[in-house]
Amino acid sequence: MVDIMTEVKAGVEYKINIDGKTFLLDGKKYDLLYFINTSGSITEASKIIKVSYRTALNYIDKIEDTLEIAIVNTFKGGKGGGGSTSLTEEGLMILKECKKINAIMELHRELNEIEAKVVSVDNSKRIMSIQMNEVSITIPLNDKYSVGDRILALISYDNVFVMLEPQKSSIRNIFKGTIKEMTLENDMIRVKTDIGDISLFSDITLSASEDLNLKLGKEIYIGFKALAIATLKL
Repeated sequence: MVDIMTEVKAGVEYKINIDGKTFLLDGKKYDLLYFINTSGSITEASKIIKVSYRTALNYIDKIEDTLEIAIVNTFKGGKGGGGSTSLTEEGLMILKECKKINAIMELHRELNEIEAKVVSVDNSKRIMSIQMNEVSITIPLNDKYSVGDRILALISYDNVFVMLEPQKSSIRNIFKGTIKEMTLENDMIRVKTDIGDISLFSDITLSASEDLNLKLGKEIYIGFKALAIATLKL
């Protein structure tokens, strides 16, 4: 089974786990797989990502040797008689899972990123709790996670709601905080709220900001639904 996670460093690296073996796939190697899949040629893919053919082969060998799987199939007599290459089922699965992560990141370009630890799991309610210092957040249960796992919780700015008082609703995560910053961003007000030692950003309309009489230093409540949180294992 292929299990994809990410670690964010200078850029995004895809942490691939297969049967207990791990490989960190960086952007260049991801691009190689992507263009092999679209062009059907290692030669063409290596040209597009601007590496030598030998380097491309080394990339492939390193991935395959580390994970102990085949990620490409090479066939003779392809286009122009020079042979062709396609991704194996495992190679396609790796590419597919990486694309899922890319889609999440593209959909939510402006994200609150919170490093946390899984502290409890409730199988009956299909939820679990993650902890960041003194702040606990409820999220849907992910069977891939266990108590003690480190994860990255991602919450888009437009999924964080601002309230003057806590309300009974489907929102499971509601916290009291203090407004630290307010800036105008593309006709929206971006509000930075500190809850304990964690800062969360939310985007609200200018009219909503005026209705709530928001200002620096004001105590408010912010909340978000459990389903609004995407998670990646670290």
